[in-house]
Amino acid sequence: MKERESVWIRITLIVAVLLLAFIILILPITVVFLEAFAQGWEAYFQGLQDSDTISAMLMTLKVAGIAVPLNTAFGLIAAFLLTRFEFPGKNILLTIIDSPFAVSPVISGLIFLLLFGKQGWMGDILEEWNIKIVFNTPGLVIATVFITLPFVARELIPLMQSQGKEEEEAGILLGASLYQTFIKIIIPNIKWGLLYGLILCNARAMGEFGAVSVLSGHIRGKTNTLPLQIEMLYNEYNSVGAFSAASVLVFLSLLTLLLKTILERNLHRKEEIIIPEKPANEKKAKKKKDPQDFQI
Repeated sequence: MKERESVWIRITLIVAVLLLAFIILILPITVVFLEAFAQGWEAYFQGLQDSDTISAMLMTLKVAGIAVPLNTAFGLIAAFLLTRFEFPGKNILLTIIDSPFAVSPVISGLIFLLLFGKQGWMGDILEEWNIKIVFNTPGLVIATVFITLPFVARELIPLMQSQGKEEEEAGILLGASLYQTFIKIIIPNIKWGLLYGLILCNARAMGEFGAVSVLSGHIRGKTNTLPLQIEMLYNEYNSVGAFSAASVLVFLSLLTLLLKTILERNLHRKEEIIIPEKPANEKKAKKKKDPQDFQI
C-alpha cells in the first residue's frame, strides 16, 4: 500500500509540475508565435523590418555588448579576491554584489535618475562637462550593469571556493607570475562556470525592462531597447509588430537555454570524471594489500 501511495504521489507531482510548466512557459511562447504570424509571413517580416524595431535591436545588442564584458571582468576579479584573500570590507563587497537581487529594477532606475539627472546630485557637474547620461546610451549601460552585476560573480564564487587554491600556490612556488597563474591555472579550472555566468548575464541584460525604462526616456529610434519597443508597439495596438519583435527575444531565450543545457552537461561530465578517481585508487590500493594479507 505504501509503495502504491508513493507511486501515485510521484505521478501527481509530476503531472502538476508539467501542467504548471505548460501554463507558465509553453503556452505564452505559443501565443507569441501565433500572434506574430497571425497575418502571415509577410506581415511578420514587415514588422521586423521596421526602422524603429531594428534600431531597438541594435541598441539592445550595443548595451548588452558593453555591460556583459564589464560584468564578466568584475565578476572574475571579485570572485578571485573574495575566495583567495581576507581583507577589510569583504562582507560589504558581498552585500554590494547581491544588492541587485534585493532592489527593484524600477527603484534602481530612479536612484540613477536622482544621481545623474538634470536635477540630480551630479546634474550640474555633468551639465558643465556636457556629459549626458540620462535618456542616453550611458544611462542604459549603467542600469544594465547594475541589474546584471551578480550573475558572473555569484556563479564563480562557490566554484572557486570548492576548488581551493593548492594548484595556484604550487604554480607560484614553481616561479609562475600572477598573470601566468591566472591564465594557465585559474581560467581553465573555471571556464565552464565562467561561460555559464556569462550566458545568464547576457540573457538578463537583453531582457531588462524596469531600470532601462526609467532611464531611457522612450525616445523612439534612439534610446529604446527591444523590450521597450515591444511595449510601445503593443500600446499602439500594433500587435503583429509587437509580437514579431517579441519572437526575437524568444529565439534568444531559447538559444540561451540551449547553451545553458550544453554547459550543464559539460559541468556534470567533468564532475563524473573527477569523482571516480578516488574509488579507482582505493581499489588499486586494496589489490596491492590483498596478497600481503594472504601471505600473513
